[in-house]
Amino acid sequence: MKKLIGLQGNDQGHWVGDGFPVRTLFFYQDLGMQMSPFLMLDYAGPAEFPSTTERKGVGSHPHRGFETVTIVYEGEVAHKDSTGQGGIIGPGDVQWMTAGSGILHEEFHSEGFAKNGGTLNMVQLWVNLPAKLKMTKPGYQAILDKQIPAINLMNGSGRARIIAGDFNGHQGPAHTFTPMNVIDLKLKKGSMNIPVSEGWNVSLVVLKGAIEAGQGVVAKDAQMLMFSNQGQDIQVNVLEDSIALLLSGEPIDEPIVGYGPFVMNTKEEIAQAMQDFNSGSFGRIAH
Repeated sequence: MKKLIGLQGNDQGHWVGDGFPVRTLFFYQDLGMQMSPFLMLDYAGPAEFPSTTERKGVGSHPHRGFETVTIVYEGEVAHKDSTGQGGIIGPGDVQWMTAGSGILHEEFHSEGFAKNGGTLNMVQLWVNLPAKLKMTKPGYQAILDKQIPAINLMNGSGRARIIAGDFNGHQGPAHTFTPMNVIDLKLKKGSMNIPVSEGWNVSLVVLKGAIEAGQGVVAKDAQMLMFSNQGQDIQVNVLEDSIALLLSGEPIDEPIVGYGPFVMNTKEEIAQAMQDFNSGSFGRIAH
């Protein structure tokens, strides 16, 4: 079994634009090595929004050197980017955007969600790219709930949706550049083992509920359990019905140098990213 190495959480929120009240559960500047290939996770919500005719969200901004993964649990998010891709994702849907060599995008509440109001509950994850692929062509994967395999776990212990990677012989639809699993879990009360590969970093992000690991360490809403990369599988005790996100992956053993929306390997590459963005080479978003 992998050993528990830490409990991480954040009860201090901040706003991204005017549409996303988030808690950053981890960030690469603190936990880059332990969480690799994952760079950051923002948990947005759950938050209630009244009906409005305003566009709530965050306007055009750039990224380079990594991928953003948005998983919606409640509400709707509209995306548009400089490659011409875009669309609306709702409950159960995922958008997996490869910034690669450079992209501009914007994220707003969908027109329908803004008009009706309601609960917004979503996660945005940043996934690193290895040095040789940081300047890969930008891309966009719109993954609908119906495309994501959902399986029952052993002994009636819950249900898993495989967004990326392989889990219990089922393959997720997301294309990834390095080996990883992103698994959406609904877990029922009780003890269970979760399969994870030897040598992979792994964390279990508790979005709602209470899950225990190690010697009585309990993660509750907006907290996560981090495990060593040595060993196989993790053992947890689900104290109450919970919703969690299993993140595991092969570490990318390279320097991480970031500045705002750019994550590269050297300061020189960051300077180049800023120069390229300022010169307009990231393109523009068509409206």
